[in-house]
Amino acid sequence: MPNEVMSFDGIDPIGRVMSVDTMRVFIHIDDHELLKRVMVGNLIAIQGATGHQFLIAIVERITRLPADSTSVDEGTDDETSPQPEEIQDTLRGVLVGTYRTKEGTAGPSFKRGADSCPQIDQACYLIGSANLTAFMGTLSQDVSKEKALRLGSFTIDATASAVADGDRFFQRHAAILGSTGSGKSYTVAAILERANTLNHPNIILLDMHGEYISLARGKKDGYAEYFKIAGPGDLSKPKDNSIFLPYWLLNREEMLSMLLDRSDDNAPNQAMRFTSLVFEKKRESLEKQNLPDILASFTVDSPVPYNLDTLLNALREDDQAMVTGSTGRDKQGIWHGKLTRFIGRLEAKIKDRRYGFLFQPPADALAYDWLPGMAVTFLSTSDEKRSGIKVVDFSEVPADVLPTVVSVFARVLYDVQFWMNSESRTPVCLVCDEAHLYLPLRSDADAPTKRALDTFERIAKEGRKYGFALLVVSQRPSDVSKTILSQCNNFIALRLTNEQDQSAVRSVMPDSMAGIADILPLLDIGEAIVLGDSILLPSRIKLDKPKAEPISLTKRFWLEWAEKASNSNAIKVAVENLRRQNRGSEPKG
Repeated sequence: MPNEVMSFDGIDPIGRVMSVDTMRVFIHIDDHELLKRVMVGNLIAIQGATGHQFLIAIVERITRLPADSTSVDEGTDDETSPQPEEIQDTLRGVLVGTYRTKEGTAGPSFKRGADSCPQIDQACYLIGSANLTAFMGTLSQDVSKEKALRLGSFTIDATASAVADGDRFFQRHAAILGSTGSGKSYTVAAILERANTLNHPNIILLDMHGEYISLARGKKDGYAEYFKIAGPGDLSKPKDNSIFLPYWLLNREEMLSMLLDRSDDNAPNQAMRFTSLVFEKKRESLEKQNLPDILASFTVDSPVPYNLDTLLNALREDDQAMVTGSTGRDKQGIWHGKLTRFIGRLEAKIKDRRYGFLFQPPADALAYDWLPGMAVTFLSTSDEKRSGIKVVDFSEVPADVLPTVVSVFARVLYDVQFWMNSESRTPVCLVCDEAHLYLPLRSDADAPTKRALDTFERIAKEGRKYGFALLVVSQRPSDVSKTILSQCNNFIALRLTNEQDQSAVRSVMPDSMAGIADILPLLDIGEAIVLGDSILLPSRIKLDKPKAEPISLTKRFWLEWAEKASNSNAIKVAVENLRRQNRGSEPKG
């Protein structure tokens, strides 16, 4: 417990309470010169009901009424002109909490919310110098060492650490939002680095651009396990870290979203027959495995391996089947000709190497015991052989299939966590990098993307109960699902220059805090506004940089144009990489 206690003995008040409007307080400034020391974002202490209590407010607006342009001596006839004695300086602040210089026999404390309403004419003090240091120390002490997640330092007091409650940060979902180049990747890497100091962290980062490969074990200061979704170039010789998501993991809706053309008149028939055949093939597979317990209760959505070739043959047979009619003559079967287009779409998907991670998996991914091994890999915490921080690289996945890949991967892991015994669960966090690419507004989503939204919105709404958290990262919050953002109770908002993005952040803030969003376009690189359940005081902080830095995608155009020549060989290699859909090693010369 810190010994420093805020004291305003011998300090002149900056002003007095003029009016109160719910969570906002208006302060009349007595000394006009004193106003020059105040900036938006400063903290104000308002004398509370007792001598030990102060209400804390954040300055969000500073106002000076128009100065008088004509003196009394000039004798103006305009009675409406402001006179010198009418000049007023005012502050508008947002009440954020209550500070007590002592709490019973304990030392100073701070809690959210105003315990009482500020009284008119109560003295108000600018918190600065020693008082600011004492106040920041009180904020830090309220988070126990075991739960402390250091984010950086406060901009109003660089000597004070900005510490969040790590439990609350992940329990209630979080979002890191900022324009490109504002420092989002550094923030993510710094949080992962902090988590890696724990004994058993469990975080899965969905890396959309391959910029977090520098965090992989084997790299300088690296610590994470690195995986990559299998691309077209990985199908013939999969690497040890290649990830396949075989087709049998897809549930009915996910498969139909890729294969079914809803405008087709036969779409209901196609969906019905496909569903019944998948159920039948899964049943046959379970019978061969001799698994009566699973047979008794499985559904068409249960992740049971089955043979896709036999399913396709059955569809073809139904599409061409002839049956004997009542007259003894052959006639078309019930499915005759109704499945032709569906079969064509399925065959096209199977042959499309971009979907190889789904439809062309290696033989071991078709085995019944493959899924438990995959789940253990991604849901396990750190041990002697592996790290609990996992990076999954999606950079080589084509954009049009990205939502499908992400949604299947996330849903399978969440389903395993959901069905695990509650006493055996270990918390896991899914970091959704560049979330706007696969979690857009529902009005902008096609069928596969809507399936991805269904998965992540379910996690956002229910995940806390099952120890499954989301950390949403995006440079375009206005394009991210409002349902998902509304479930995030912690925000690290870096610089945002787009007005729509600022409005999106403002919409998920409490009404009393919305004014803080006005400074978002003015933040420096690596600065952020942090607010939410995990931090007592909404604050502007300077974020820490990680030791293992992500690969920056911001090129120094002017300097490189001046100093660095292009590499013709690298361009030629890139063309071949494009053709085989596999990023090979970069040429040295």
